[in-house]
Amino acid sequence: MPQSVQSLVNRLTFRQLQVFNSVYELSSYSRAGDMLGLSQPAVSNQIRQLESALEQPLFEYVGRQLYSTATAKRLAKCIHAMFDEIQRFQDDLSEEAGLISGELNLVAVSTAQYVVPYLLRAYTSLHPNVTINVKVMNRAAAIKRLGENHDELAIMGMVPNDKPMFSIPFLNNELIAVAPQNHPLLALEDISLSAFLEHNLLLREAGSGSRLALELHCQKQRIRLQAEMEIGSNDAIKHAVIAGLGVAVLPKLSILSELTLGTLIEVPIKDFPLRRSWCLIHPQGRHPTPAMRSFIDYIQQNIGQFETMFSRMKDR
Repeated sequence: MPQSVQSLVNRLTFRQLQVFNSVYELSSYSRAGDMLGLSQPAVSNQIRQLESALEQPLFEYVGRQLYSTATAKRLAKCIHAMFDEIQRFQDDLSEEAGLISGELNLVAVSTAQYVVPYLLRAYTSLHPNVTINVKVMNRAAAIKRLGENHDELAIMGMVPNDKPMFSIPFLNNELIAVAPQNHPLLALEDISLSAFLEHNLLLREAGSGSRLALELHCQKQRIRLQAEMEIGSNDAIKHAVIAGLGVAVLPKLSILSELTLGTLIEVPIKDFPLRRSWCLIHPQGRHPTPAMRSFIDYIQQNIGQFETMFSRMKDR
């Protein structure tokens, strides 16, 4: 190690780097202190020591807002790389000892939020040392996060075909046409898709996987798709249909209770339901961590059990 680097390392501590990383990510001394269990003066003291060792300022106030300097941004990249390597080293040690640990970062599209808890229930029992972080968003946002390496694995129904992704289909996903009870459509015997769509269609926002599935089906049938109203979540659409605002196409697993109670009624339409598969995907270029690999293996080994479990739920 060069003498200049050795001299700098001798003046740094992991605690200083940890405190710096928290201040940098939260843009606040007080919030960093709360997260680390330190007082604000203690945080300030650690930052001053680090700035003294580097002989460079790391943060500055403009008014009451805390900003990071160019040096701080370069240091943050170094620290993130170092902490990532330490995490991988810890994961490798745990794996050698027969334990799987570390973090598992999952992103689930909005419609998959009804599926994910059941997938995780058994996995957390098998691997209690894995910390799981789940983010829920629409398909477009999920794909963007994967492309930027913010998350490791994603669960969605419409897998992108323009990106290099590994995909594991593991569960059937039915999209069904629904209307509120006593809707005039339910008195008809032969209902076409075009007739259904004319009854105030409620549709998810652009970027949603369920919307894309319906759009592709309508394109194939050469039917014009036009929404009466766009709503940003399946739960909100569900309640809007129950309230009588219109009709919708929703994942069956997301409305099992409403179908059982009769507040939503499945409308029998030719070529419905739309059948897709829930898939676990991850970027091809990303090397799986032990936690990632254990979750991928878990999904692959339990596909049959997932189908059985969710079939029972739908048949209740």
